[in-house]
Amino acid sequence: MKMKLVLLVSCAACVCADVLHESYRVDGCSETDGTVMLTLDGEEVWHADFKHNTGVNSLPDFVQHPSSEGLYELAVLHQRICKNYLPWIRMGLKDIPTALDPPNSLIFTAHRVELGVENTLICSVFGFYPAPVRVHWTRNGLNVTDGTSINVPFPHKDQTFSQISRLDFLPQLGDTYSCTVDHVALTEPQRRIWDVQDEAAQPGIGPSVFCGVGLTVGLLGVAVGTFFLIKGNECR
Repeated sequence: MKMKLVLLVSCAACVCADVLHESYRVDGCSETDGTVMLTLDGEEVWHADFKHNTGVNSLPDFVQHPSSEGLYELAVLHQRICKNYLPWIRMGLKDIPTALDPPNSLIFTAHRVELGVENTLICSVFGFYPAPVRVHWTRNGLNVTDGTSINVPFPHKDQTFSQISRLDFLPQLGDTYSCTVDHVALTEPQRRIWDVQDEAAQPGIGPSVFCGVGLTVGLLGVAVGTFFLIKGNECR
């Protein structure tokens, strides 16, 4: 059984060409799992893939990628430090009451729907605390795991998180998909349904919805755990 991750969040602000930028680093660890993510101005720019022993640039191809040389090695070092301090961190957290914020969720396509043309369903989950949420997909009532992914919980200034799960699929008439979200603050799972027949003849809402909520929701991979703010790494 996987142990819960403790998420450590540090932040920094810098000015470049008279523009203020804000960056967060998120470190999470347990005895068996770990995550390290870097963000800039509300977007994930890099994360460590410990399963494949490499760093991953998360920005799209058309954006200039900053140098990530040495970041993965640094992330490995942070994981060692985090795991060494786990007993003390958990001891400090055990008497702190957890305020629960239930998630909101939306389901939409990344592109305009065309029958027989590959597309992606996006389940955007936001406004929840603590991280993470669990998301599972169904097609016509049957669980789907192939072609699914979920990113790292993304932290926001109000101390809530957001996550995005994706499902690659081939639209066919008669198919109905659902994304079900589970979280500790929910009394029952939250389910969103998407029907191919209802959407096939309509303009795709993916780009407009994604742009509308993307700045709020952010782009996020997988973690399990509790939010913890390290005072020694507060914004300077």
